[in-house]
Amino acid sequence: MRWLSEAETTGKSTSTPVRLRSLTTLDDLRFSYFSVWGPSWLSVAEQNPPSLQLIRLTFVTNYMRDINNTLYPVIIVGGGPCGIAAGAELKKRGIESLIIEKGSVTESIRRYPLRMKFFSTAENIEIAGIPFATSNVKANRNEALQYYRKVAAYFKLKFSLNTEVTGINKEGELFKVDTLKGVFTAQKVILATGYFDVARLLHIKGENLPHVSHYYDEPYRHSFQKVVIVGGGNSGIEAALELYRHDVDVTMVMRGDSLKPTAKYWLVPDITNRIKEGKIKVIYNSSAKEIREGEIDVETPEGMKTLEANYVYLLVGYLPDEKLLRNSGLMPDEQLMVQHNEKTYETDLEGLYLCGTVLAGVRTEKVFIENGRDHAIAIANDMADKYANVLAEE
Repeated sequence: MRWLSEAETTGKSTSTPVRLRSLTTLDDLRFSYFSVWGPSWLSVAEQNPPSLQLIRLTFVTNYMRDINNTLYPVIIVGGGPCGIAAGAELKKRGIESLIIEKGSVTESIRRYPLRMKFFSTAENIEIAGIPFATSNVKANRNEALQYYRKVAAYFKLKFSLNTEVTGINKEGELFKVDTLKGVFTAQKVILATGYFDVARLLHIKGENLPHVSHYYDEPYRHSFQKVVIVGGGNSGIEAALELYRHDVDVTMVMRGDSLKPTAKYWLVPDITNRIKEGKIKVIYNSSAKEIREGEIDVETPEGMKTLEANYVYLLVGYLPDEKLLRNSGLMPDEQLMVQHNEKTYETDLEGLYLCGTVLAGVRTEKVFIENGRDHAIAIANDMADKYANVLAEE
């Protein structure tokens, strides 16, 4: 830990050193060190002799402000379940944070299919020790939206919503978080951006036409029409079953020769029987090649086929935001994996952490809320330990 000159802490032109110290109990920290600071902290240096000064901004080498005139102990990028879990776990340890979210709270869940049920039981997607009471064993979309909002309200978490982060820069020992609304400043940053915001693209002609989407929501606009679904994972299976039950002529195009092994177990008998009955058509070992108004070209083992399609869903998966990772000083590999500490989830850029599905790279099926919430606990513990070490007098 280095010494600050009095000029750095009080604005006075003197070389008198001021040692970085702070309050020593987490109870004290809750109400002082980890509060949202204004300029009043500067008066501490003027009111006490240098040997007794309590400078609350540990880790800080110069006084910087953001668009809200605030320096945050921690900024969390992403307001999904894992981001909220990180904020709640930090709050339990006396550490305040700001959650910056591109959309609304739990935006990804809000954009899920309206009747979607989670793979995990409600107990396994609880966060911060708050029970998740549901009418069934598995929670649905609406119950999850309500639950995570109640957790955020219970812990009085702070949000900056509808705020898109474009990059993160480390300047000295502080982070500047660039957004379309301005710059936020923090001592630590947690990236909990998930993956649902970036669809995996096929890079085929017609992929961006108005009647093509990478996200499925509800079936009613497609009744008595023909819909082609590209993809044989959970998203494709759930969409196909719901569309079929609302008078939609559904055809699935799958790259493999069967459903994905990660398919939700309670969906497999249903989709398998509907396929056997011919009520949902499937073309295996095939791939989409071009989409035009009203039709799609599919390459099959028997050659190219053109299918009639009033609407096309390309449900082939989603990816972490590679551009944001690179704009944050990180270097993801070809699988979009970022080097990090396996126990604390801190990246090679000291003070920048990863939480949730963003850790999985392209293998997004490896991380869920139920293990992403464990990342939040580990990160909060690591930050609390590091703050406590600095607070101890050398």
